[in-house]
Amino acid sequence: MIVTVNPATGRPIAEYPLHSSADVEKRIAGAYDAQKSWGKKPVSERVTLLNNVAEVLRRHKARYAATITEEMGKPIAEAEAEVEKCAVTCEFYAESAGKFLGDTQVSSNATDSRIVYDPLGVVLAIMPWNYPFWQFIRFAAPALAAGNGALLKHANNVAACAIQLEELFREAGTPEGLVSTLLINASDVAGVLADKRVAAVTLTGSTEVGKIVASQAASLMKKQVLELGGSDPFLVLADADVELAAKMAVKARFSNTGQSCISSKRFIVDATVADKFVGLFVEGVNQLKTGSPTDRNNTIGPMARENLRDALHAQVERSVQEGATLVTGGRAVDSEGYYYLPTVLDNVTPQMTAAIEETFGPVAAIIRVQSEEEAIAVANNTEFGLGAAVWTGDVENGYRVARRIEAGAVFVNGLVASDPRLPFGGIKQSGYGRELGELGIREFTNVKTVWIGPAK
Repeated sequence: MIVTVNPATGRPIAEYPLHSSADVEKRIAGAYDAQKSWGKKPVSERVTLLNNVAEVLRRHKARYAATITEEMGKPIAEAEAEVEKCAVTCEFYAESAGKFLGDTQVSSNATDSRIVYDPLGVVLAIMPWNYPFWQFIRFAAPALAAGNGALLKHANNVAACAIQLEELFREAGTPEGLVSTLLINASDVAGVLADKRVAAVTLTGSTEVGKIVASQAASLMKKQVLELGGSDPFLVLADADVELAAKMAVKARFSNTGQSCISSKRFIVDATVADKFVGLFVEGVNQLKTGSPTDRNNTIGPMARENLRDALHAQVERSVQEGATLVTGGRAVDSEGYYYLPTVLDNVTPQMTAAIEETFGPVAAIIRVQSEEEAIAVANNTEFGLGAAVWTGDVENGYRVARRIEAGAVFVNGLVASDPRLPFGGIKQSGYGRELGELGIREFTNVKTVWIGPAK
């Protein structure tokens, strides 16, 4: 039995029976059969579905956002923005998939060969709770456009979101079974992945879980895309617009209550501007309002689960014991629900817990450095490599610094964000493979060479 809990109150929302082995078999078989027909349809027909999905998303935006907020605590305005981003992404692929999946001709005097993109089949999508609609849609939109089917194993604390996603695709006209939700425990995932009718797997989640799934998929020789943890650096160089950087740093760290892989977590600031940056940053943090995520005046909701809040607090306590300065926050809110005050730690060193570990919640670590070279070295001194931000008054130098940062994406004078037009993913312990953009739609295709010799 799956029991969902409202993190704003700590009280149960609903119970959902787990799918039996017979239910799982039926759903795998349904996806497999549906994909065989779906993959043969022309791209022009497949992308019509994506426009329908975008329309349904907008039609039911209020209901979907309310479910997101109730199940994982996202502030309601951010939940609505998440649903809208899903719709925009579907429309992007509806417009662009034909171009991305079109044959690439490679001609010479003797041949007229082509590179073609065939669907792989049914893809198992193991998704997290922090962006319960977006994480699945950003995979599903390009994957379906490419002719694949999808089995969704969502985080169990967002079971209603998982069910609504299946219903969403059905209402949009998806062939029966092509997109199907599996209400199963994590221990049942290996059996689904091992099924011969499942061709590949994509996972967004922790590095620890990613290693397990990668090992299982590798033993089966099945394609994987893994988007894992992150400890994104936010570099403020000596010539940066400090006021703007500090203002944007608040958004970079505390959106979605800091529960995002691509949230900036380590703020690496040149010592010549550090006092000014910290003052402005803390001023902005103290203006954030913590409280019920259904109240549009509040900007910080609860953390998704009590154990996540407790683990975050333990990281803060260890960092302070190691010598970090607690500037603001640093404790749970004395009320029902899983709230944690927005927290800033100053004078963090690269050896402290807040710099080494991923802090998945509303905690910012400030690391002061003496030079640009040191800033780059500290930024790269992590096992993660998802995103990074560089703030500077010299954009050409910003580009040069960006090229030296070890990450899947570096934003110069901007917030790290996923954009359907651009590939998204990480390196090192943050995973491999790419979602979104032209590269993302081709991840779950067979990139096939068709060599055509001269006719006799």
